[in-house]
Amino acid sequence: MSAQAAPFAVLTDIAARSRSLAAGLPEQQEAVELWNGIGFVLAGERYVAPMGEVTEILHVPRFTHIPGVRPFLLGAANVRGRLLPLVDLAGFFDIPRSSRSQRERRVLVVEQGDIFSGLVVDSVLGMQYFATDSFKDSPEGVPENVRPFVSGGYERNEEVWKVFSAVDLLEDERFLDVAQW
Repeated sequence: MSAQAAPFAVLTDIAARSRSLAAGLPEQQEAVELWNGIGFVLAGERYVAPMGEVTEILHVPRFTHIPGVRPFLLGAANVRGRLLPLVDLAGFFDIPRSSRSQRERRVLVVEQGDIFSGLVVDSVLGMQYFATDSFKDSPEGVPENVRPFVSGGYERNEEVWKVFSAVDLLEDERFLDVAQW
């Protein structure tokens, strides 16, 4: 064996021993694609609004009642210099409010074009993540009045979270027509 071959032979021997003693690489796991949104409770049911549709979450601010409007429009609040109409979502859909306390109620602030509105819900459950393959086209238990604004649902832990479209709500004529005649 030549003097130059000796170092190469030593390195190949080290490499061979390293491979034989090395633990296997961890098993490749397939990444789960996730969908996320803001979870909230309305009339005791769990809903989730797509992330891009909710711009802010607030405690219910002090507001001024507005005469001559439908009962679901609670009033208007000054939020950082902007007037925010507050809509009681359960009242709009004519569904019973859950028994949660007034302190748990929150406002989902939504904005689409010129429409800036606050949707008052029973409580907010924060950011929710769902596997995209857990999507259901037609979730059960959606009240008839809410159904046009629900575009499926995601199942997690044997419970279906209904996907609520605030954008569709803001485009609905009944939502925009608050005057009481």
